[in-house]
Amino acid sequence: MIKENLNIPQISTGDILREAVKNQTPLGIEAKKFMDAGLLVPDYLIKDLIEERLKQDDSKCGFIFDGFPRTIVQAEVLKEISEKIGFEIDRVINIDVPNELIIKRLSGRRSCSCGAVYHVESKKSGKDGICDLCGGLLYQREDDREEVIRNRLEQYEKQTLPLIEYYEKEGKLRTINGDQSIEDVFNDAIRALKA
Repeated sequence: MIKENLNIPQISTGDILREAVKNQTPLGIEAKKFMDAGLLVPDYLIKDLIEERLKQDDSKCGFIFDGFPRTIVQAEVLKEISEKIGFEIDRVINIDVPNELIIKRLSGRRSCSCGAVYHVESKKSGKDGICDLCGGLLYQREDDREEVIRNRLEQYEKQTLPLIEYYEKEGKLRTINGDQSIEDVFNDAIRALKA
């Protein structure tokens, strides 16, 4: 919703990595080992992907990172890339959501090979387990299993939580309540980005 409102691309390291896994690139094969175990993909695998993506034409007027940076080291890498390519990060949005709600949201997600995404409670398909768009079978991604999510949350607390203080010191962080409706989260995020 934010990307459509601002008419800029959303850059998700997860999407970039899943595409690399799907295409069985050397990076994708290596990354899959970490992703299947619920571990964060190491920085050395991420840096070149991000830099290459930011050089694409659709990123020239701005972009939204989704899931990057995840560590202080990645934030420093991003700073290096920004100096090299010539851009600056304007805002960092921290969507604050309780862990148990995160687990409920992610473990209930169901995907289709066509790209459609559903949820077992909040966005059900018309026919249980079948995609409304293409009729394909819905599946739960490996990284949406509860035990993998819990592992990711542990990793988050160790590696990513320090970014809040990092970007707060730079005056770029805006925290919004993620335990509200999608529309309210969206409106709060737009206000934070335009502040």
